[in-house]
Amino acid sequence: MSDTRFPQPPDIHPEGSLGHSLAQRRIHRFDPGHAVIEYEVLPAICHSGGVAQGGFVAGWIDAAMAHAVMAKYGFERVPISLELKVSYFAPANPGRVLAEAWIEKAGGRTLFAEGRLTTLDGKVLAKASSTISLIDAAKVREKMV
Repeated sequence: MSDTRFPQPPDIHPEGSLGHSLAQRRIHRFDPGHAVIEYEVLPAICHSGGVAQGGFVAGWIDAAMAHAVMAKYGFERVPISLELKVSYFAPANPGRVLAEAWIEKAGGRTLFAEGRLTTLDGKVLAKASSTISLIDAAKVREKMV
């Protein structure tokens, strides 16, 4: 476990990247065990007259949890979600939202994280909890070939 500061990932993502696909706009916080990321709810990911599809909401919070883990443990270990539970409280409508996440408890290779999605003025839209496993990045890269 480390509280060493790792470099913050970039705010700008090339087309075709995960950050681009999720409409990530800005990382507000990248501190060991805590992250806040701003996303844009685009009309293209909405249904029913302007409601973000729930998978994007889950993805935004999940990505913030991964950033919180990477901010604490670095990039040589990849956070893999073993379980993700999301509770939806209000619709995410077109505009900007914040995904905030933190590590609730950490063991050896298994972590428990929590997060939430809010409007810019703090209204809670969804909350999530996740069980995460840390896998060596080299092992992940081997399986990608």
